[in-house]
Amino acid sequence: MIKVAVVGASGRMGATVCEAVSQQEDMELVARLDSGDSIDEQSLAGAEVTVDFTVPAVAFDTVSAALRAGSHSVVGTTGWTPEKYEQITRVAEQAGKNVLIAPNFALSAVLTMKFAELAAPYFDSAEIIEMHHPNKVDAPSGTAIATAGAISAGRAGKPVPDATESDPEGARGAKYEGVPVHAVRLRGLNAHQEVLFGNPGEQLVLRTDCFDRESFMPGVMLACRKVGGLAGLTIGLDKVMGL
Repeated sequence: MIKVAVVGASGRMGATVCEAVSQQEDMELVARLDSGDSIDEQSLAGAEVTVDFTVPAVAFDTVSAALRAGSHSVVGTTGWTPEKYEQITRVAEQAGKNVLIAPNFALSAVLTMKFAELAAPYFDSAEIIEMHHPNKVDAPSGTAIATAGAISAGRAGKPVPDATESDPEGARGAKYEGVPVHAVRLRGLNAHQEVLFGNPGEQLVLRTDCFDRESFMPGVMLACRKVGGLAGLTIGLDKVMGL
């Protein structure tokens, strides 16, 4: 049995993770922690894996505390920067534990990012439209940023054609690694993303739609089972999907 603790357990994602862990035959939910709760060996109750779905402002501290308390960490909280990745790598190495941080745990989203990387070298144009509910606190989404990085890597720095000279209000969106990214926040949406590729006379559209938080649970459970066999920091669920 894999003993699992959840940090952010009363949040929408955290509560769904708790329910999913409770339904697994090879897992035991040993701790539910929230804002104000200490994260230490006692509160983690022997957890081998801690799942973190908090908020970007506190995630580094909560993940660090779990690692130092002797638990591997699976992290769905977004907002990580290259500097924070470096810092959490050092914490994991010092603690002798592993951490897997994924911008998205939905299998369809992970596959879309991989397909985008594979398609990127073959198209002149590429843009991303990410669409979420209006309660999402960060923009663009971590998935969109990761997808832009994958596209940029696939294009080997090839610029996206764009003759726009005047855009004072930013209608063309933000650019991440040279790829335009547009963020939509609309009531009724959950988590959705389109990746648009274009060549003269043709278009490829990759789209992932996650209608419910349950869509992320197979990926989270996979990460919980695999994180113990990793080393230090791993970024992206694709690393444990054999992609």
